[in-house]
Amino acid sequence: MTNYDSYMICTAPRSGSTLLCRLLAETGVAGKPASHFHEPSLADWTRRLRVDPAADASESEIVEACIQAALARGRSDNGLFGLRLQRPSFAFFFSKLALVHAEGGSERARFEGVFGRTLFIHLSRADKVEQAVSCLKAEQTGLWHVAADGSDLERVGPPGAPEYDAQKLQAWVEAMTGYDRDWNAWFAAEAITPVRIAYDDLSRDPQGTVRRVLGALGLDPVAADRVSPSIRKMADDTNRDWAARFRAEAGLA
Repeated sequence: MTNYDSYMICTAPRSGSTLLCRLLAETGVAGKPASHFHEPSLADWTRRLRVDPAADASESEIVEACIQAALARGRSDNGLFGLRLQRPSFAFFFSKLALVHAEGGSERARFEGVFGRTLFIHLSRADKVEQAVSCLKAEQTGLWHVAADGSDLERVGPPGAPEYDAQKLQAWVEAMTGYDRDWNAWFAAEAITPVRIAYDDLSRDPQGTVRRVLGALGLDPVAADRVSPSIRKMADDTNRDWAARFRAEAGLA
């Protein structure tokens, strides 16, 4: 029996969160985590969650319907709910959450007022240059995730050729650094001690990482024995060349 009603994976793009979400869902006991509230748009929420609000529904009623749909979709049979929240969606998400749970002075209290007792997990990637390269390359090629068999798993645009762009890489490095800084500031402000997971650890030992999360949730870690990565790591010679070139040009070690 878990000690929590929910957990939230606090992260940023290209941190390994899709892999972690899939692995946790495969355990059968750790919810079905996903970015249920992805884009900062209620229209995206209703489309993603297949909510069809009445024409005269208020904004708070639409938000409540989306929350209920997410809970139904993101729970495992034991009732545990899993959520992935990307930092760029944070402000919009909590502004809408306030519409359905205004009481409670802190954002953590507001979240737990809706989703119950929550374990917060911070998944981050230490190498911001590699993270930036991964983001830029995915943007340019349209391909964000590849299945273990090499087939496209998530493509959001037509195939394009990757092209090195130092200015865009610098912007991504700054953005990713800021996302980590903002998450850590929020944890401190909300008196949250998150479970911290590093991208490199997840990549090197997926099952061990899942066992650690299950243990933190109060679940039997043996459930991790049934999972196996269904996503292939996408870094290739292009990624390595871009990272090395950017570090050299920026004077980084």
